[in-house]
Amino acid sequence: MNKFFTRNTKARAPIPREIGVLLVAAFIIALGFGLIAPILPQYAVSFDVGAAAASVIVSIFAFTRLIFAPVAGALVGKLGEPRIYVTGVLLVALSTLLCGFVQNYTQLLIARGLGGFGSTMFTISAMALIARLSPEASRGRISGLYAGAFLLGNVAGPVLGSVLAPLGMRVPFFIYGTALVAAAAVVYFALGRRRDLDRDAEDPKKTRAAIEVVTTREALISPAYRAALFSGFSYGWLAFGIRNSMIPLFALAVFGQGLGTTVAGFSMALFAIGNGLALLFSGKLTDVVGRKIPVMVGLTLLLVSIGSMGVFTSAAGFIICSIFAGFGGGILGPAQQASISDVIGTGRNGGKALAGFQMSQDLGAIIGPLLAGFLADAFNYEIAFGVSALVALVGLIGWSFVPRTIRPVAISDETDSIGSQNTDTTK
Repeated sequence: MNKFFTRNTKARAPIPREIGVLLVAAFIIALGFGLIAPILPQYAVSFDVGAAAASVIVSIFAFTRLIFAPVAGALVGKLGEPRIYVTGVLLVALSTLLCGFVQNYTQLLIARGLGGFGSTMFTISAMALIARLSPEASRGRISGLYAGAFLLGNVAGPVLGSVLAPLGMRVPFFIYGTALVAAAAVVYFALGRRRDLDRDAEDPKKTRAAIEVVTTREALISPAYRAALFSGFSYGWLAFGIRNSMIPLFALAVFGQGLGTTVAGFSMALFAIGNGLALLFSGKLTDVVGRKIPVMVGLTLLLVSIGSMGVFTSAAGFIICSIFAGFGGGILGPAQQASISDVIGTGRNGGKALAGFQMSQDLGAIIGPLLAGFLADAFNYEIAFGVSALVALVGLIGWSFVPRTIRPVAISDETDSIGSQNTDTTK
């Protein structure tokens, strides 16, 4: 009991002020994203294109995130997290404002694609800064808070959007773009001009040029990082791709246009509720029991719930599966993010390694809907959901070989598979 209490006390170490700023910015960004996400396909259709072309507007954002991630990771390592974060947010702001002014589909496609470049810049920068500044005993809790800020914004965004609906489809883009400029200003004035962030947290005499940079190749030495790539791919496929595309389509196919629309809306909302309930404790849990167990529990819940979804023809069963899927994602996310931070280690720049992890998630989010949609058209939704659920097995198998104690990798020493510094947060 004393051992448990000691670990739990360590998990409540104070959250650095810089991370608190990122939490506020994350909420603002997610609020705006939730504001425009529901109307984006309808906005595209208003330019006299079909459903397929409208879906490309959604996919282009993830695609540009994927192809630009290696460049963003390198920029983070060279120029520092705050600069790339602010630049990325401003790029998304520019993209969003342009979306409000476009006059045809091609212009909308280009503007939305530009936003993907900025998005991967601020996403990788935020994760790198959290990994570098988070106290070892609080990495899981901070990862949970960051995910919770995004979730809260994504839930509040559509509510705000419904209030603004009478103003037309262009107004939300102007509001979101302005909010992003405000978020960039908050981060710039709080972090961007602080020279001490360009110094090593453990050795202030080290300038940015002397701060150790963890590359993707070096991170791949760690079995935890390799497993996180697989589980990140599964997470992107199921929690982003399948949830946002196949679940609403399945609800319409099974329950009809009227009830199906209602069920799809409820399922998305309940997924978010399940996710939020898990985030209330999952971050602290992973700091107490370690990363491996929450990751495997979360993946298992996703596998069972998504796999079962295709066999239910009742609204109640469909909704229950949605809740458990969200709950599983909420348990998995913070533990997975904290494990990456463990591999990078405190005080080191992990932009390049985090770019590889981000790419695995985006790749899953892109491939998942495409393959599942093909299987649904060629066979049925039961097979589409079943095959998608099996993707979670990839992550489960990868994590089954991960030691329960995760240590930072050794820099430029491939003969040593684990660093000399022991980050003992995953026992």
